[in-house]
Amino acid sequence: MGYISKSLTRVIFALVLSAISGQAWAIDLACSHVVQIQMRFLQRHVNHADLNKNLEHRTVDQFIKHLDGSKIYFLQSDIDKINKDMSGIFEKTKQAQCEPITDTYALLKSRMRESVTFAKGYLTKDFKFDPKTKLVTDPLKRKFAKDKKEVEEYMKKYIQLQVANYMATDVKEEEARQKVLKNYDRAAKRIDEDKPGDVLANYLDAFALALDPHSTYWSPDAYEEFEISIRLSLEGIGATLSSKDGFTVIEQLLPGGAAEKSGLLKAKDMIVAVAQGDGGTFEDVMDQELRDVVKKIRGKKGTKVRLQILRKEETGPKKFEVGLLRDKISIEDEAASIQYVERESNGKKVKIGLLDLPTFYADSREGERSSAADMKRLLREARDAKADAVMLDLSSNGGGSLQDAVEIAGQFFREGNVVKQSSRDPMNPEIVLADKDPLVDWAGPLVVLTSRVTASASEIVSGTLQDYHRAVILGADHTFGKGTVQAVEPLPLKLGAIKTTIGLYYIPSGRSTQHEGVKGDITLPSALSIEELGEKNLDYSLPPRKIKPFLSAEAYVPSGRGAWQMIDDKIKSTLRAASEKRVAKDPEFKKVKDEIAKSLKRKLGEVVVSDFLKDKEDANKEYKKDEGKNYAETQQAKKDRYIKRADIQEALNVATDLAILEGAGVAVANNAAKDASKSEKAQVNPEKHN
Repeated sequence: MGYISKSLTRVIFALVLSAISGQAWAIDLACSHVVQIQMRFLQRHVNHADLNKNLEHRTVDQFIKHLDGSKIYFLQSDIDKINKDMSGIFEKTKQAQCEPITDTYALLKSRMRESVTFAKGYLTKDFKFDPKTKLVTDPLKRKFAKDKKEVEEYMKKYIQLQVANYMATDVKEEEARQKVLKNYDRAAKRIDEDKPGDVLANYLDAFALALDPHSTYWSPDAYEEFEISIRLSLEGIGATLSSKDGFTVIEQLLPGGAAEKSGLLKAKDMIVAVAQGDGGTFEDVMDQELRDVVKKIRGKKGTKVRLQILRKEETGPKKFEVGLLRDKISIEDEAASIQYVERESNGKKVKIGLLDLPTFYADSREGERSSAADMKRLLREARDAKADAVMLDLSSNGGGSLQDAVEIAGQFFREGNVVKQSSRDPMNPEIVLADKDPLVDWAGPLVVLTSRVTASASEIVSGTLQDYHRAVILGADHTFGKGTVQAVEPLPLKLGAIKTTIGLYYIPSGRSTQHEGVKGDITLPSALSIEELGEKNLDYSLPPRKIKPFLSAEAYVPSGRGAWQMIDDKIKSTLRAASEKRVAKDPEFKKVKDEIAKSLKRKLGEVVVSDFLKDKEDANKEYKKDEGKNYAETQQAKKDRYIKRADIQEALNVATDLAILEGAGVAVANNAAKDASKSEKAQVNPEKHN
């Protein structure tokens, strides 16, 4: 422990010195940082506190998966050697000895070179595409090859799959072969591009994943991507980019962005070089990784970037230069949104507010947006629009800000407990997170749509609303089952950041959603409902626990201002019966069931190239529907496809039934709107009902 304390002291001293000098110091990740970062994880993790032998074994296991998770490159003899060489790696990193880590990566690069050489030899003019090729793609159902001959036999099958991938996009066999060949040429060039810090970053992330599936080490670039996703904003030129055949291609121009405002750029333009400012030298970006090109194009608002563009025209290729001033860009695709759908049932007209919340986002900077604030605004809009019910879609929501989840759950009842979070010390009581806003933002009928990918913060919201009998939970048999809480800590000297699991959380009934998830009151057929999808199937997931219920009586509003009707078993049973009848007759759900059957077939492990080709061709037809459209047209097409989804339509049907079943959908919503508006204007805090 003496060594660790001194190391951490040095890091803290360097950070203080940086602050005093006013400089934002940044250094490359080195071996001397590895043990310091590992100990930062262990100081915070809910279950792990020591660098022990079991954790070492798990770390090596995850490191191998990081490097060759598909089991394409390493031989079994390589795995045996890696396990032997990395034995005692924790002690070695304490002495700043990282050779076993770098040697393992060097072995990987050697095997990759061998694979590239073999692939280029196989993809000669004598290559013949064989759609009858069968291979097992799931690495869990395959072992590492015992020798090079076995590696090469699998490579032949894998290359057939790669060629089929191009042929599915209407590319002829010969052209597909050439494209795959060029991919291997590019792979050969990139093998030696990784810096030593990248290798150590892979190891540190493997260490984090050995603790549990949701602890993570982020390199500085990866941390930047995380901050963009949680803030829903970035600073750049306002264009979506993709990588195709070595080119960085502009897919779409975002409305109001610098690229669109210039009037000089179009979709399908190819960026071939990037320069910074007015006098910067152009850097060729052909064959570079997309993330590296994006890093060069992004930058602070008000700074200039110059692009060399290659455009295909009828008269031939045209090359020109464009200079753009970077600006702040909002990523609206992931923001909460609402639309209204009118339905009629048994002669009664009903208006449903379809509220889509793809993620729980939050920007801690003062005055910036958050999902809770956006939801509050949208629920006010739903009241003003005299909606009879709200359908909250969390079916694609994988989580995000915990505090926003607490606030959003509380927008549907008065004040009350939402989450209890455990600590690493069993003697300490759980931390209680409660909604303290007495306003009921939506008091009308509420349906929440979930799926197997509904996770974390979205499980807190759906589980809490279920525990308080506030909403009907529809969709998945159970959600993902992530019942753990993570904290993000930026590292000093701009070494990236760590995300550490600091506790399990419990919803008001005392249940943990860990593994079990939130069970649907009404379930719908879904291609996502496969056994492998869920927390309990992830490596080293933490075991679930239970505590005593901690429901808050003051959350309920039986009458008066903000009154809402509890969802009892009778209501659920009635809604379930009506839904099952509709689903049984719905042709769209028949398609879903057919997809489930395909998924079950794939579970056997073996893929036939001809089947893969057909599936990819079908997917490509969907992709081509948006080809040539601008950003606004693409977004509208997405909205049109979204509203037609079978689960969305059925959720709207259930919301309609619930509004009618409650018997006063319009009255409840309108009265709630009037009372809530008065409450907001007067800023009156109603008395708690105990």
